[in-house]
Amino acid sequence: MKFPIPATELAARIELNRNRLATGECYQIPRAFSAKEYEWFGDREGRVILAFMSHYKINGEIIPTLKQVMELMPGYLNEKGFFGPTFEGKIHEQQLSGHSWLLRGLCEYYEQFGEESVLASIRAITENLFFTKKGGFSDYPVDREQMDVGDVCGDVMGNLGKWILSSDVGCAFMAIDGLSHAYRVLKDEKVAELVHEMCEVYLGIDKVALRVQTHCTLSAARGMIRMYHLTKDKFYLEGAQSILDLYANGGGMTRTYQNLNWWGRPNTWTEPCAIVDSLMVATELYKITGREEYRELAARVYHNGFASAQRANGGAGTDSVVAPGGEDTLFMTGYEADFCCTMRFAEGLWYIHENADLLYAQTTGEVVKNDGVYMDGDIVYALPSDDLAPYVEKTVEADGLKLSPLVKYYKLPDEVAKRARQKIVF
Repeated sequence: MKFPIPATELAARIELNRNRLATGECYQIPRAFSAKEYEWFGDREGRVILAFMSHYKINGEIIPTLKQVMELMPGYLNEKGFFGPTFEGKIHEQQLSGHSWLLRGLCEYYEQFGEESVLASIRAITENLFFTKKGGFSDYPVDREQMDVGDVCGDVMGNLGKWILSSDVGCAFMAIDGLSHAYRVLKDEKVAELVHEMCEVYLGIDKVALRVQTHCTLSAARGMIRMYHLTKDKFYLEGAQSILDLYANGGGMTRTYQNLNWWGRPNTWTEPCAIVDSLMVATELYKITGREEYRELAARVYHNGFASAQRANGGAGTDSVVAPGGEDTLFMTGYEADFCCTMRFAEGLWYIHENADLLYAQTTGEVVKNDGVYMDGDIVYALPSDDLAPYVEKTVEADGLKLSPLVKYYKLPDEVAKRARQKIVF
């Protein structure tokens, strides 16, 4: 039996997220721009623009802060046209990661409005920040001490050779996403050459051994898919497929179709940014290849992984990692990651809005246990804590347990969501 995404549910999710972005103080001037000491240069600004543009593409309405950000941004840039210091002779991986989001936001803006000043900014960032790193990615440090460090927003860990490294291991390669979009806009083959170099290096890295961040890896895969659409080079398609396979089958995904923040660290948290990325990668690969397992994975990510990711205020936050070595119960670990996940969720909602007809779940009408987790087809069933009883959509009995599909947190009062527990693994 097919179970499509309810139109009212998607509309409610979109409206909540839009209102959060349109009215939240952290997305207004001046806080839409990062403080100088924040070492994710360009990240917040790029995510803000991309989020506002995502909602514009859904409903054609401009959130007023978008125009303010675009008008004020030149005053925040350095003399070479990007955020932060120039770091001569060094590669600051968080700066590259942050400017990937800035390129994404600016490219979306240019594709919609065609402003030449924005095109010039895209070109300046690409040439002055990224072209200067050409030939340097093969030296990305992979032989280093593994440390269980880093909080939800990531931290600078220090220098190793010419690299200024992040606890979000591998985040320099997030820029495969932003640069692929810049290539679509600029049509400059030097951009394509740089992206190819970055892809060759990153696809050769043992991501499990290095314990890289899943979000940056899935974002890199989205960039590879964009490059495949632009070039028809199967190198990019096969690269994206290998990443999704590793993510889904190699320890990157939880039993609730969410993510581990890093490979090999199940004692951490999920991240809606990566949950969004996984849905987009799987859906795009289905559209390219027609392979049903990709569509099924994307549907399971939406119907299970998105369930607890969005909060009642429209933002998105982190949950427990239900995976081997982690928890057997799903619960909230952080109410909202307003500096990244709430904004990232906006593009996810736009993408779901565009592809909702593909994201139906399939059910059999029978809840059975598979490797410790109860499911009816694509839908995960859990044992909810008593305070969730008024909010469950349905209850079925299996093996003497009264189980329900995962409760959607955006429908819960905050005080209920914060103490809610849903046992997944039996």
